[in-house]
Amino acid sequence: MTQQSTEIARSLGLSGAANARDLGGYRTADGAVVRHGVALRADALNRLTAEDGALLVASGVRRVVDLRSTVEVQEAGPDLIPGLPTADLVELARSTEPVTVEPVGTDGPILHHLPVFAADFDIYVALRDGLADRDADKQFALLGDGKAAGMMTGLYRWFVTDRVARERFATVVRMLAAPDGPPVLFHCTAGKDRTGWVAALTLTALGVDRDTVFEDYLLTNTRSAALIGHIVESFGTRGLMKDPTLLLPVFRAERAYLEAAFEEVATGWTSFEHFWRAGLGLDDAVLAGLRANLLA
Repeated sequence: MTQQSTEIARSLGLSGAANARDLGGYRTADGAVVRHGVALRADALNRLTAEDGALLVASGVRRVVDLRSTVEVQEAGPDLIPGLPTADLVELARSTEPVTVEPVGTDGPILHHLPVFAADFDIYVALRDGLADRDADKQFALLGDGKAAGMMTGLYRWFVTDRVARERFATVVRMLAAPDGPPVLFHCTAGKDRTGWVAALTLTALGVDRDTVFEDYLLTNTRSAALIGHIVESFGTRGLMKDPTLLLPVFRAERAYLEAAFEEVATGWTSFEHFWRAGLGLDDAVLAGLRANLLA
């Protein structure tokens, strides 16, 4: 199968979430294959069309995990999932603690709002505030000379070093491993950073080799290329930024970012297995459940 056909096969076909895709099909070191339709990753679902919603319900998704911060949900809007009381979700999302929203009917999935953001430095808020006054010098001071990339590698290291972040990532893994968990769709805003780390943790735990883990991570750049191009162009034409390409390190998936997270794992723990137990608080039962649910 060509790279292009592989990318198409992984896509969930959601017009309002171009980076929504399936982790199925990857092969583990011992020859098992990740099942299709059980572990799904995506960008935000606040732009879904009615047709997208119908596809999502028809796919049998049982749980949707929203990793966005409270500010992101308030400003971009809640996930547009059929069967959920969307009018109430923005209010519920004002809490920094996890919130579970049950569907109105029997067909829709359960929504788990599981915000992952640094209280002392929320990158989403920093970017919003830094770009607000359209001052080119301030924008360059925030993002130029490698600062944007440094901000991102710092975020990925925080994924590993922050206790609350680790707990919330582990919660998603537990859902994937639970007997009544999958199919699970997990997402953040771009489907790249927080979502990418959950996918990397899951694939690594299943025994997928590191090169393939990076391949899945970097696929975001292909799936989101058109959207990124549109955003960068619009920031320029609307006069929001003198040099909107300063945002590219934030918008794109870069190998160095994910490498930074794995480096933090290696720094703080003797192995990934040690991190699984001592860092994420997961045990052999969770690993067995993950393998039973996700591997064919």
